[in-house]
Amino acid sequence: MHLDSPDDLPDSEQQRAHDKRRLSNALKASVLFVLLLCIAFGVQAAIDWRFLAVQPGEWAGLLGLLTAPLLHGSPEHLIANASALLLLGSLALVVYPRATLRGLPLMWLGSGLGAWLMGVPGSHHLGASGVTHGLMFLVFVLGLLRRDRPSIAAGMIAFLFYGGMLLTVLPQEPGVSWQSHMGGAVGGVLAAFWFRYADPVPPRRRYSWEIEEEEAVRAERERRDTFEPPAPHDVPVLWDRPTRDDTRGVVLRFPDRRGGHDGER
Repeated sequence: MHLDSPDDLPDSEQQRAHDKRRLSNALKASVLFVLLLCIAFGVQAAIDWRFLAVQPGEWAGLLGLLTAPLLHGSPEHLIANASALLLLGSLALVVYPRATLRGLPLMWLGSGLGAWLMGVPGSHHLGASGVTHGLMFLVFVLGLLRRDRPSIAAGMIAFLFYGGMLLTVLPQEPGVSWQSHMGGAVGGVLAAFWFRYADPVPPRRRYSWEIEEEEAVRAERERRDTFEPPAPHDVPVLWDRPTRDDTRGVVLRFPDRRGGHDGER
């Protein structure tokens, strides 16, 4: 896959302001979502939240597809997911703002569907860990698909901090909803494939060694065009041998020199 990117663009004040605004908006969105999780966690203490969680195999449990990512079972659970959302959410929104917003419903609903379809009947699944897994898989897979510099850098950062999520989509710890992780990861992968063209490649400046390499290739091409003779089939034909109807040719008569001439001694 290849995405065209504009090269050798000036690092203008407008571009720097656009990058700062994009980073600021991503951080604000991530912080606001974490604040929403904190508010929901405070409300949980005053109500019976179990009907808002995903209940596998029960029709009433489908409500949790919308509400379960907002709930958390303990402060440690909330802090773990909040820190992942701050990093992965900001990273995804900075590099892929359109793909992230379009793919968020897939990750959100995929997390709940994974728990509802594969969870143990009678259990309750809650938490935003399925969404965090979806964000990690979105950023990582987009880095493999797009292969431009920002995508590769974002994928490496996501893998460096949360590469363990590649394994937590499988059963490991009791009490941890790996089904939600699996559903969110599937949603993130689908979003990466479906929305990989949603965000254009940002402009970049070329390194000096890239410019030097291009100049060397151009000089070598000019040298070959100047000093090397053209190929035989490229040489223009300047004269064609005329053809004759008589393919046998013409016989020229020469005098017989054995007889000699008059007066010759």
